[in-house]
Amino acid sequence: MSVIIRKATLNDLPVLLEFEQGVIVAERPFDPTIKDGSIYYYDISELITNPNSEVFVAESHGDIVASGYAKIKTDRHYLKHAYQGYLGFMFVSETHRGKGLNKMIVDALLKWCKARNIYEIRLDVYEDNTPAIKAYEKVGFKKHMINMRLDIESFDLE
Repeated sequence: MSVIIRKATLNDLPVLLEFEQGVIVAERPFDPTIKDGSIYYYDISELITNPNSEVFVAESHGDIVASGYAKIKTDRHYLKHAYQGYLGFMFVSETHRGKGLNKMIVDALLKWCKARNIYEIRLDVYEDNTPAIKAYEKVGFKKHMINMRLDIESFDLE
């Protein structure tokens, strides 16, 4: 399989908007707080054009088959680093999963961050999304903190 990893362009938006919906469909079972109906997570145009972010895609035989972005974010004042590279929008089309494309996208994003002197890299993943966690661990990520939630709407708090 011949794959090219490249920076996304605004011409890629139609496919990337479909990928975004694929991410949302994949994540809904893990998150009861996501609204019903049509939603969007990202401003993909802004991620492509902003100098502090980059979207990479994997292209195979002229078709975009995977995506991901890195965004430079100011981090909390009490941490050792001033900025972090935040990764998101990691998606591989169903017919291309298991071929190492996620790693290729992550490697390109990490290279992009490192070229900007950003060495602290973060991402969020649902605790029950075992395939995603395994994919991220495979490229070197480690679990760091757990985000917890509680819905108290039906609680009797007397």
